[in-house]
Parts: sequence; structure tokens; C-alpha cells
Amino acid sequence: MTHTVHPYSHRLGILRDWKSRWFSPKGKYKYALRGDILIRQFLEKKLKGFFIADIEIERSEKALRIIISSSRPGMIIGRAGDGAELLRKEIKALLLKNKLLAEKVDVKLDIKEVKSAESNAAIVSQMIVEGLEKRLPFRRLMKQMLEKVMANRDVLGVRIFLAGRLGGATMSRTEDRKLGRIPLQTLRADVDYAVTKAIMPYGAIGVKVWIYKGDIFEKDK
Repeated sequence: MTHTVHPYSHRLGILRDWKSRWFSPKGKYKYALRGDILIRQFLEKKLKGFFIADIEIERSEKALRIIISSSRPGMIIGRAGDGAELLRKEIKALLLKNKLLAEKVDVKLDIKEVKSAESNAAIVSQMIVEGLEKRLPFRRLMKQMLEKVMANRDVLGVRIFLAGRLGGATMSRTEDRKLGRIPLQTLRADVDYAVTKAIMPYGAIGVKVWIYKGDIFEKDK
């Protein structure tokens, strides 16, 4: 294919659905898009370490619905749901402050649990970031994560790619580990992909994770 394509966007409309689902009238699109970006940035910063798998946004004329998928939903919801309510109010205040939400629009927050955390690329990449920031040896960390992910029955292949000043080296380099197979060209292949970065005292280390969970045929959808 000559160009490197994003495994998620490559399968949009085939296996994947859009992460923001709404239709905007003429002239309002840029405000809705800016609102989406702001919500995602805010939640990624606020919920760091809570193992967030996905943030989905749905809009209608009267409501803005945010669906957060996490392997630690209890930590976000809090006792008697006060954590989720506080988060909802903060999001609404942030959007109103930036004039990206009408007063009459209601903000709803849904928190979903991710059953199998080890087969989710976003959560696996965050686990690696956590390990790197705790100064664990990167080769051992990669090997352990590969084995942990492959122990899952659903997973047929996994690849982990690190780039940066690994182990505090003077020059940046890349390290790649793979188990099983990752068919990136096959459109019906269910490939989960995530990219994130670990912030180290000597610079950032990029982390990419691919997880292949078999092919999805028309009858399985």
C-alpha cells in the first residue's frame, strides 16, 4: 500500500464505527469538533492512570452523551456515584466557559467496564507507560506484556514498539517485539491499535501496541 495507514481509520465503516457520532448544521461543525477535542484532552489528563480504553461522544439537539470505557470504572464513579457527577459538572463548566455548549443542552456521562483489559491495546499501552515511568527495565517489561497479552484466548498476535531514549541512553533508538501474527493489510482482521507516550526525566518514550483478535466475517457482525 506504500503508505502507512492507521489500523483504526483504515477499517472505519467496515469493522469500526466513528468515536464521535453526531450531525452538525452548517456553521456549527467547528464548535462541535473543538468541543470534542477539548473533552478528550481534559479526560485524558484528568483520568491518567485510570486505564481509559475509549472515549466516545454522541450529540443530539438536547443532550451531549460521553461514554468512557475503563477497566477501573469503580475509581471513576466513586462512592455513591459522586466522582462521576463531579466529572460531569466539570466537563459542562469547561464547555460553557469556552462557549462550546448551549445552556439548554444536558451533559450525560456513561461509564462502561472493559471486561478483558489485557486484550485492549489502549490499556496495554498505558500499562507499559506505567512500567517505564516506574523505571522498570524496558526489555523485561516488553517480554512480560507480550506473554500477558498472549495468555488471552481471544488474542492471536501482539506487537509492541518503543522509541526514544530507552534505558536513559544518550541516543534515541527503537525496540520492537512481536508474538503471533498481525495482518495489517486484511480489512476484516480485527486489529486493535494504540499509541501513547511515557514522560521520562530525560525525554518522552513513544509506545505503540497492535493486538490482533482474529477475523470478523459478515455473519459474526
